Amino acid sequence: MATCTRSVWKVLAGCQRQLLSGGAPAYTGFTHSAQRNLPVRKFAAFKAIRKDKEVSEKAETKEKRVIDDSDRHKPYGKTAWAPVDDVYILRYYPRTIHSAADAIDMLKKFQQLDFTPHNQPVYVDLKLDMKLEKKRKVDPFVSTVHLPHRFKTEMNRVLVFTEDAQQAQVALEHGAVCAGGVELIQPILDDEISADFYVAVPDIVSKLVLLKNKLRKKFPKSKRGSIGVNIPKMLELFRLGHEYAVESDCFVRTQIATLDMSREHIFSNLQAVLEDVCSHRPADAGPFIQRAIVTSRTSEALWFKSEDVLLKPADEEKEKSTISL
Repeated sequence: MATCTRSVWKVLAGCQRQLLSGGAPAYTGFTHSAQRNLPVRKFAAFKAIRKDKEVSEKAETKEKRVIDDSDRHKPYGKTAWAPVDDVYILRYYPRTIHSAADAIDMLKKFQQLDFTPHNQPVYVDLKLDMKLEKKRKVDPFVSTVHLPHRFKTEMNRVLVFTEDAQQAQVALEHGAVCAGGVELIQPILDDEISADFYVAVPDIVSKLVLLKNKLRKKFPKSKRGSIGVNIPKMLELFRLGHEYAVESDCFVRTQIATLDMSREHIFSNLQAVLEDVCSHRPADAGPFIQRAIVTSRTSEALWFKSEDVLLKPADEEKEKSTISL
């Protein structure tokens, strides 16, 4: 009898230890309302460490290291200022930046040595500094410029929107492929009528809303000079003009000439494009062109100095004086 009593007490003590080790309160007696399966919590909840918002928002920006190589016997990280041999590894020497005239001459020599087409196109690639003060930027733009020496034989097709019969007649006389009012909307939507440029008078612009999705960038806008009252002037600009646009926020890539043109003609076209690009920069801002490259279809890219191409203030005054005379 004593043995059975000790065995019962051992079993009860073991049950009590098991309940205590599980984190449940010890009960002297069990009731029907007591919770049998109590949750076991072995670890405390992780307390998130709140960081200061100002520290988390402000990313640590490392200042770009500017190295002055003016007084060094060789550029930093390079072998020498200029190679001695005709054959060398480009990455060991600083990039050569040519003058615009020399770069055009080199393109012509490349064509002769490589026996490539003599009438291949010449392109210019510009990288622009679009940043302004207080985190503002210059908006990407589309512009049309008159090149001094055209390289296209065909005229651009221009359509004029106007509801005035007299203005429509003037437009047709000055080379417009088509002129009319709202009756042209449906044929344009059905691809029955198309043109390279679309110009309009201010009174009809509000009636052309249906063509915005169809024409997109070609839709008449005052910023591009395709909305105005002087129809002959707009037709002269867009029929003979060369259009370019800012791509990828800061790049201008466009054709300026063909390689069979003379060096003077290529240089004049290059100067016209660069001056028109810089005209979109605010007057109080610094230099607009960060990098300038000229190349042909089959040649390598040549870096050139854009500041040598642009007219200086003294040259501009001389040019204005000659025009006035």
